[in-house]
Amino acid sequence: MDDQQAPHGQPVTLYEAVGGQPYFVALVEDFYGRIETDPVVRPLYPDDLGPSITHTALFLIQYWGGPGTYSETRGHPRLRMRHAPFVIGQAERDGWFKHMSDAVNETDVIQEAKDMMIRYFDHAATAMMNS
Repeated sequence: MDDQQAPHGQPVTLYEAVGGQPYFVALVEDFYGRIETDPVVRPLYPDDLGPSITHTALFLIQYWGGPGTYSETRGHPRLRMRHAPFVIGQAERDGWFKHMSDAVNETDVIQEAKDMMIRYFDHAATAMMNS
């Protein structure tokens, strides 16, 4: 990605390198499918996962260089604040990270992109811990 160039001469974002919105929507749907029956992680989410799926996909799209639809519709991400109402300890963090990293690792994109995302998710999962 650092050494790739878009046709307009700008560096290719991770968003572009993995195929854009379809990649992130599929990734997030896979992730939420994994947590659906997880007894530790599932209680962190509302009964209807639809809005969570949409919000997570839009956030990741924006974070990795895609359109800013997340911020346009929901404001600043404020991830710590949005997750503060939920008790997130080591078990919740580890479960969330396992499901997300498994979902990333099963995608068909270059290893460099997978590594970048997994490093981010590892850091973000730890940052959300509050218990």
